[in-house]
Amino acid sequence: MITSEEIKRRLWDGANELRGSMDASRYKDYMLGLMFYKFLSDQTLETFKVTSGVNETNETKLVVAYYEAHEQYGDQLSSMIRNVLGYYVLPEYLYQTWLSDINSGEFEVQKVIDSLNNFERTIAVTGDSDDFKGLFSSSTLDLTNTALGNNLNERSRNIRNLILLFADLNMVALQKGDVLGDAYEYLIGQFAMESGKKAGEFYTPRQVSEVMAQIVAKSSNINSIYDPTVGSGSLLLTVRNHLKGDAQKTLNYFGQEKNTATYNLTRMNLLLHGVRPERMTIRNGDTLAEDWPEDPERSSEGVQFDAVVMNPPYSVKNWNQSDLKVSDPRFEIAGVLPPNSKGDYSFLLHGLYHLGQQGTMAIVLPHGVLFRGGAEGQIRQRLLDKNYIDTVIGLPDKLFSNTGIPVTVVILKKNRKLNDPVLMIDASHTFTKEGKQNVLREKDIAKLVDTYEMRNEEKGYSHLATREEIIENEYNLNITRYIESIDEDIPEDVDAHLYGGIPYRNIKNLHVLQETVPHIIEDSIEEIREDYVTLKKSINEITNEVLNDAYVLDKSKAVEEELLAFQNKYWDLLKSVDDVNNIRDIRESMLAGIKDILLAFNHIDEYDGYQIIADIWENKLTEDTEVIALSDFYTEARNRVPLMVTKGSGNNKREEQDGWIGSLVPNDLIKFKLYKSELTEIETKESRLQEVEAELTELVEAAKVEESDEEVALGDALNEREDAFLVGSVRSELKAAEKDSTDYTLLKIVESLLNERTKLNRDIKKLETELKAMAEDRIETLTDEEINKLMYEKWFGSVISKVNRLLENPLTEELAVLEQLQNRYSDTLETLEEESEKLEKELDEMMEQLVVSE
Repeated sequence: MITSEEIKRRLWDGANELRGSMDASRYKDYMLGLMFYKFLSDQTLETFKVTSGVNETNETKLVVAYYEAHEQYGDQLSSMIRNVLGYYVLPEYLYQTWLSDINSGEFEVQKVIDSLNNFERTIAVTGDSDDFKGLFSSSTLDLTNTALGNNLNERSRNIRNLILLFADLNMVALQKGDVLGDAYEYLIGQFAMESGKKAGEFYTPRQVSEVMAQIVAKSSNINSIYDPTVGSGSLLLTVRNHLKGDAQKTLNYFGQEKNTATYNLTRMNLLLHGVRPERMTIRNGDTLAEDWPEDPERSSEGVQFDAVVMNPPYSVKNWNQSDLKVSDPRFEIAGVLPPNSKGDYSFLLHGLYHLGQQGTMAIVLPHGVLFRGGAEGQIRQRLLDKNYIDTVIGLPDKLFSNTGIPVTVVILKKNRKLNDPVLMIDASHTFTKEGKQNVLREKDIAKLVDTYEMRNEEKGYSHLATREEIIENEYNLNITRYIESIDEDIPEDVDAHLYGGIPYRNIKNLHVLQETVPHIIEDSIEEIREDYVTLKKSINEITNEVLNDAYVLDKSKAVEEELLAFQNKYWDLLKSVDDVNNIRDIRESMLAGIKDILLAFNHIDEYDGYQIIADIWENKLTEDTEVIALSDFYTEARNRVPLMVTKGSGNNKREEQDGWIGSLVPNDLIKFKLYKSELTEIETKESRLQEVEAELTELVEAAKVEESDEEVALGDALNEREDAFLVGSVRSELKAAEKDSTDYTLLKIVESLLNERTKLNRDIKKLETELKAMAEDRIETLTDEEINKLMYEKWFGSVISKVNRLLENPLTEELAVLEQLQNRYSDTLETLEEESEKLEKELDEMMEQLVVSE
């Protein structure tokens, strides 16, 4: 049993180890191509096994049976397999045959080349040839490329190692629950990050895909979807993931891709995600050069789709190399051709042309499309006059690895009423940083999609722009014209600076405190003159009163009760999950559930709560639920697996076992909950060790001072860097020192501390080794009750405390503002004059003393 997370880690680690200095954007074609061929071989064997009735679980024996059956039935057997799959792989060209050759020492790269070429020939005679044709062409998968090795031996070794990477993966079994597809998509994403600017050719960042997909999926009755710049196909698949089960099964996928290698990537990605060949129509071609797809019954009309999504290349220059005219039906709606210097609107109009009357389109474009003039301005006006633009979303910069510019997602519909406003959303400030990139968090995506669905207006975030506003702005859709950023700085008050006191209006603007604990705020201030107050209590006192107020505590208790019910509900669901296909639904239900709970309480950000649950899923539940679904909760909780660590480097690099870890229950949690006395003993010794280190550090510093004053007994015991004592030197100096001298006393203290440090380190290491072994052994003997307590703590241990902080945060934030106001206006004109007079008086006294001394 292997989980998708383990597969992802293993494959990506293997990719990094094997590819050497080869460019990631190039190596992906080899790795993903061979991974797909393993899938085709496994599917062939599985289909042979099912259709022929061979009852064989051993793969080696199954391959032998396939060889024997093919010798007897030949083309008849191949046709049978092809009728089921749309393709077949001959026995001598199976991936398993390559592995057998490797094990026997007879492996040759030419055999791999012959296998890939033969597959091309076998599918050429089938009706599904377009789905598989060219997948392994030499232009994409050139196994003679010197980038794989400078000579045949090097290339053979590198290709052999890559083949072995997938040797023990049963691709058919892994396809269930999308484990295989998710791993493939993960690898595409990782290669994209490594590829930098080249990533734009084949990948849309996951969080951007999520925003577009979740919005598009809100449309009803999506039976067909089209991506004119399909890349790796990730956008199509992300939309599918947000459709209900039946809609996923009947969805028809259409896409076009200019780059041949990426076109191959798309087809492999869809097939690995379980998309049937008859449900996918992917074309290798230039979207702008000629229209596609066309309605075969009406050749002058394009096929229309329920959903259109795309992330086209930005501002393509010289896009109109086919000398297209405005009479092209795709551009007729605009009345003008987009400028040849920027192809953004060309892609948009192409997609819109293929959008059905009840459909939804989402496209990612650079911000310039919102405000540039000329032909683009005319096109924008035409689209707005027809009210096709539904929503404009501003995203942060640095979301894409291939460009740092901020982008916008434009949502278009053809069925809007003429007076429907355009929703403007400024999500450019809601993100987190990961390295050099900005990333939308789960809560950022959730808020954005909810705002879209509910058509909510929020100051500084979203606005419904009316037709009149848009006309007033001359059809300029620059988001800053409609949404002003919130200035959170409190204006300075001149009178307060001159005469002291906090403006009472600032107190009234502390809305959370005023709505929650108004009596505490009123009891904590006193008026010093009209409209100005001062604090009667310290901020610490006020904070203590606020957080312990009956209303706040009752609210905290009510939140806790709701959360306990929430946790208990999902506890039973999570530990009993028995189908990986149900995991996504449980996750979505939990995220929606926490939002609903927190919405019932004022001044708690439901999206922060959403993020808490999303983080638990990302860090724990995604992998845990998959492990449980593939086995059983209590069985896996008592299961332990080898902890492998990497040792050595270069040619000596190797994997070695370093103990055991729980498949579900973390070893550290077992130590913390079941071996508290042992942990306490270790912590006590570690605490004493820190004290000893601190004392030795002080003595080292003292030794340096003595050495500079030529008191060198301690100084001579230091090492060359003069940052530690040497045990041998200390003993030598002791022999030379007089027993009753200060030097002797200090050296004995140093010796004692060094001995104690050695013993403490030895004891700590021994105790840690013993505790490690106890925790590892305990895994297999955990009782059901212990498992329940440990796993409940692992999954839900921090939820209530984190949500309670969400309750306190708005209160403590406003208390910090109150403290800021108190400090801001504490120095008045009067106090400054008094301070000035005091300084003048001190100066006069100093001058008098100088005169007397003369």
